[in-house]
Amino acid sequence: MADRPHGYFFIDASLLFLVIKMLRSICLVCWRNQALVTLQKMRSRQIGLLYSSYQSHYSLNRLYPGSDPDIIKPLERPTDSIYQRLNQTVADSEKLPDVEPFSGHIPMDKLELNYTKSSGPGGQHVNKVETKVEMRFHVATAEWLPISIRDQLLEKKKTKINAKGELLIKSQKTRSQIKNVQDCLLKLREMIDEVQRKPKEPDEKSAAVWRMRQEKSTRERLRQKAVHSSKKQSRRVYADD
Repeated sequence: MADRPHGYFFIDASLLFLVIKMLRSICLVCWRNQALVTLQKMRSRQIGLLYSSYQSHYSLNRLYPGSDPDIIKPLERPTDSIYQRLNQTVADSEKLPDVEPFSGHIPMDKLELNYTKSSGPGGQHVNKVETKVEMRFHVATAEWLPISIRDQLLEKKKTKINAKGELLIKSQKTRSQIKNVQDCLLKLREMIDEVQRKPKEPDEKSAAVWRMRQEKSTRERLRQKAVHSSKKQSRRVYADD
């Protein structure tokens, strides 16, 4: 066998073929992985565009029209434009109907009073005397009340009105029947005062601060949802079709 020239080396043909085959397999796997990553990025971008164009009923633009859609941007102090927008919103909102004042007279002959035994401590007196008072009257036909107050009672005191349309008021606060009747009348007067009392309108500064707080909480909630959504999308893996 002749001597090999200096600086040259020889490889078996089978070994060379095996090395070329391994390099080809490695290149094919790398190209396939790169294609999968590119396809996943394209699909994630398409889904992101689809979700970015969709707005639910609870989105920031629908809850607070005209506000900045950037939920990460910090809020600024209230400006004159916010006051003007707030005043326009209050002016366009529906005003509460005027409530006719109550005269203050409650006719006892129009009320139905029932007496039963009270529960709780009190010794033998509780077991013998009917001190618990149950007062009721039909709201819709109570002519001694203004119509506006009757409507407000039917709307705001639904839990205290039975299926017949009667307002029920109970009292067993004391062990005296007369005092419990007075307590029922006091509760009735408080209900009437509550439904005919108009809510206090906030000043411009308080309303603007309240609106800014609502926008801030909404922005933070939407930001947390966006972070959670991006985290879920980053974990998503798409199989090759």
